[in-house]
Amino acid sequence: MESTLTSASFATPVAALNPSFERSEALRERFHAAIPGGAHTYAKGDDQFPEHMAPYIVRGEGCRVWDLDGNEYVEFGAGLRSVALGHAYPPVVAAAAQELSQGCNFGRPAVLELETAEEFLDFTKAGDMVKFAKNGSDVTSAAVKLARAYTGRHLVAICQDHPFFSVDDWFIGTTAVGAGIPPAIRNLTLGFRYNDLSSLAALLSAHPGQVACVLMEVEKEVPPAPGFLEGVQALCRREGVVLIFDEIITGFRWHNQGAQGFYGVRPDLSTFGKALGNGFSVAALAGRRELMERGGLHHPHERVFLLSTTYGAETHALAAARAVMQVYRQEPVVEHLRHLGQQLADGLHQSAREHGLGQQVQALGQPCCLIYTTRDAAGQHSAALRTLFLQETMRRGLLMPSLIVNYSHTEAIIGHVLEQLHEVLGVYRRALDEGVEKYLRGQPVKSVYRRYN
Repeated sequence: MESTLTSASFATPVAALNPSFERSEALRERFHAAIPGGAHTYAKGDDQFPEHMAPYIVRGEGCRVWDLDGNEYVEFGAGLRSVALGHAYPPVVAAAAQELSQGCNFGRPAVLELETAEEFLDFTKAGDMVKFAKNGSDVTSAAVKLARAYTGRHLVAICQDHPFFSVDDWFIGTTAVGAGIPPAIRNLTLGFRYNDLSSLAALLSAHPGQVACVLMEVEKEVPPAPGFLEGVQALCRREGVVLIFDEIITGFRWHNQGAQGFYGVRPDLSTFGKALGNGFSVAALAGRRELMERGGLHHPHERVFLLSTTYGAETHALAAARAVMQVYRQEPVVEHLRHLGQQLADGLHQSAREHGLGQQVQALGQPCCLIYTTRDAAGQHSAALRTLFLQETMRRGLLMPSLIVNYSHTEAIIGHVLEQLHEVLGVYRRALDEGVEKYLRGQPVKSVYRRYN
């Protein structure tokens, strides 16, 4: 492989406001020739970043990453929210490395699988049994299959205000990117609205005895209305529907026990991933023994081929998960995420008000997992202004597709970031007044969920 792909070939860090992406640009054609879309995750694709400013990363440490051209960024993407402690977090890396030195995959279960399972169940209080896999899509699809087998029903009710549940057909068929998925599959998944209990009640009433499960995230940017989660739980119990909470994002951010622990409402099944391994590939399906055992050997019912993955219990990933849980037990990780996220949100809002952008640029969600808005003068979402925001933050050494903090950020770092953001919002203000095309270089970013390129 050419030396341009190694971290040892860093260029001298570029001057502020004038980063070079020459080396990344030189590799773009090769990426797209070898990988459909040029990335293995659509949210990391070129079309999600400003044109000619889509860097290829060579390493990360704590809350910083470095790209192929030597540009250094304070990073707020957190590996799509998977890196809650920080990149290359030493205790996690050490735990994984130790297990790797002893082999990572065997023909029978490793003792570590039991130890990690017991620790996970004790830590999260998410159920009686757990099964590990490698990614959130696998465990969430497994939860749906388990609910269908348990209830003998086919329909799935998902919260249509939540953007992503799985790469599998039962969900992707409901999006604009449904090519290759038969209508018969698409029609088995129905939608209801968040914080609208009547919409779920109407869905269940329209399909009596046919809905296997209700699947939702506990919270996104909008908090649950008083009584909403409890109402969903009560409806599911009344109608014999399995309640599934997708905690892939909220787990290990809202609370040590996930958003279900934060709000005190327990589902029948729940799925965890992302921050569970601090970037290592590990996910979990947990729930009540009565359901989970359908994927086991000790029941008289038809067998459910629940989760059976060659790499689902790789020891280094499980060791990473155990190390993550140990850090969370010993240190105030969630409290730190909330504190720094609130500092970031408060500072952003103050700058936005000073620039007269209080309705355009806002931080939304829980402080531990923030996103931001980029609206035009009429208050409508603007892809061009989002691209401008990304462009100007990247020019100032911030990689900020969202506002996700990790445990390695500090108050001092956030303070410096807020100074940079104040400058960015000054450009945003001028773009509103004079036209965004005057300041934006290249084409706006695009939605992942679109029918055509």
